[in-house]
Amino acid sequence: MKFKRKIVIILLFILSLPSICLADEPAISSPSAILVEASSGKILYDKNAYDKMYPASTTKVMTAILTLENCNLEEKATVSHHAIFSIPNGYVNANLKEGEEISVKDLMYALMVKSANDAAIVLAEHIGGSVEGFANMMNEKAKEIGCQNTHFVNPNGIHNENHYSTAYDLYLMANYGMKNETFRNYVSTTSYTLPATNQYPMPDRICITTNDMIRPASKYYNENVIGIKTGYTSEAKNCLISAAQKNNIELICVVLQAGTNGQGLSERYLDTNALFDYGFEDFSFSNIVEQNSIIQTIDIENGNKDTKNVDLIAKETLSAYLNIHTNLENLSPKITLQENLEAPIPAGTSLGTVTYTIDDISYSTELLASHTVEKKFNTDILILIGAIFLLILGIMMLKSQSRKKKRNKKKSRK
Repeated sequence: MKFKRKIVIILLFILSLPSICLADEPAISSPSAILVEASSGKILYDKNAYDKMYPASTTKVMTAILTLENCNLEEKATVSHHAIFSIPNGYVNANLKEGEEISVKDLMYALMVKSANDAAIVLAEHIGGSVEGFANMMNEKAKEIGCQNTHFVNPNGIHNENHYSTAYDLYLMANYGMKNETFRNYVSTTSYTLPATNQYPMPDRICITTNDMIRPASKYYNENVIGIKTGYTSEAKNCLISAAQKNNIELICVVLQAGTNGQGLSERYLDTNALFDYGFEDFSFSNIVEQNSIIQTIDIENGNKDTKNVDLIAKETLSAYLNIHTNLENLSPKITLQENLEAPIPAGTSLGTVTYTIDDISYSTELLASHTVEKKFNTDILILIGAIFLLILGIMMLKSQSRKKKRNKKKSRK
C-alpha cells in the first residue's frame, strides 16, 4: 500500500508540473517539415528541415520564379518535340501539341495549377535555351535566395538522383515567390481553362488544382490556405509547400516525403493542417520593447550637472512572433554604446543599440538621447582666464607705479 501511495504522489506531482513549449508541438508523420512566420523568417517548427530530399513538383516554384522574372506574360512560346516526348509515362501533362504557340501566362497556369510537366519544359527552353541552360539558371537563383543544399537538373521535378532540395530551402523559394503578387495569383488559382491555339482549336483543356487544401469541396480544405504547390513521385512520395493567412499573419509550411495513414488519409495535408493550427493558435506577436521606452540611464562625463544624466530610449518597437508561453519579463538586454560619448549631444542622437535574443534570434533597435546634453563649463579655462586677467592687471599696476616714480623724480628735480 505504501508503494502504491508513493506512485500516486509521484504521478500527481508530474501532472502538476507546468507544460513546456515542446509538449505543445504537433506530432508530425512526415520525415521532413518546417513551419515559418513569413514576415520575420522565424522558424516555429522544424523536423529534419535541412536534410536533402527529392522535391518532386515543388521544383516548379523555382521555375515559376524565373519565368516571372524573365518573361512578359503575353509573349508566346513554341512547344518543341522534346517538351512533349521527354515526359515519362505517368507524369502529368497539359496535352500540349508540338509546334503549338501558347502564351507564357497560359503556360504558367498549366505549370502551377495542373502541375503540367510539359509546360515546364516549354518554359525552360523558352527562357534558358535548353533544359540544361535553364537548370543552371535555377541553381544560380537558388544560391542568390540563400539555398545551400539544393541542386536542380530539370524544371519540373521528374526524378533524378542529382535533383534535390530541403524543406528549409523550399521555404526560402516559396517565401521569395510570395512577395510577387502575380506568383500569389497563380498558386492560389483552383481552375483555369487553356484557350484555343494554332495547334489546338478547342478551349477544353481544363487545369484543376492539385492542391486539395484550396479546393472547397475537398475534405482537406482549409479556408486560411492560399497556395502553394504539391509534388509527388514514387521516390519523393507526397510533398507540399503551403501558405496560410489568418489575422494578418502569414505562415509558410513545407512537408516532404509524406505517406498515407492507416485510414487512407494523406499525411501531407494532415501534417500541414496540424502545423498551421499550431502556428496560429500557439503563437502571437508580442512587443519585446515599446518605442520611446527607457532602456537605461547613463551619465555623460563632460555634461553639465543639469543635463548630464540622460535616458536611453528605444527608437522603435521591437515585436516578435513568439510562443504564447514565452516569458518576456526576465529578458536581459545587451546594450552597446558608442565609444567616447561627449557633450554636447542633441536630443534624439543615436548613442548605441539594444539587442534582445529569443530562441537564437536577435532583435535590435537604436538607443536615442532623451534630451540635449549641454557641455559643462570648463573650470580650467576659467582659471586660465583669471590668471591672464591678474597678469594683465599686475602689468598695468607695475606700469602705473613706474609712471608715478618718473613723475616724482621730475618734481624732485624742480
